[in-house]
Amino acid sequence: MGDTITRAHLSEAVYQEVGLSRNESAELVESVLLEIADSLSKGDTVKLSSFGSFSVRQKGGRMGRNPKTGEEVPIKPRRVLVFRPSHVLKERINAALSGKAAAAE
Repeated sequence: MGDTITRAHLSEAVYQEVGLSRNESAELVESVLLEIADSLSKGDTVKLSSFGSFSVRQKGGRMGRNPKTGEEVPIKPRRVLVFRPSHVLKERINAALSGKAAAAE
C-alpha cells in the first residue's frame, strides 16, 4: 500500500509545480480545502473535473444491532459524505493496478 497524502504533501506539490512560496502554497491548499468543506456543509455538490464529485446525502433513522451483544440499537438520521470518482480517475487507478499486477507475474 502507498503512503497517506497529507496537507503538507499537497502544499509541497503546489510549491514544486507552481512556484509559489511554501507559505503561499500552504495557504492556497488550505483555502481550497476550506472552500470544499464549506460548500459540502451547506449541502452543495462539489465536482472536480477528471477527479470526481463529493456530495452530502441524508440517511434516515433505522434500527441497528450491536454485533457483540445482539442488542437492537436505534441509529439516528444523519448526513453522510459520498464520493463518486470520475471515469477518468477510475481508468487511471485500474491502469495502475493492472500495471502492478503484470509486474508481479
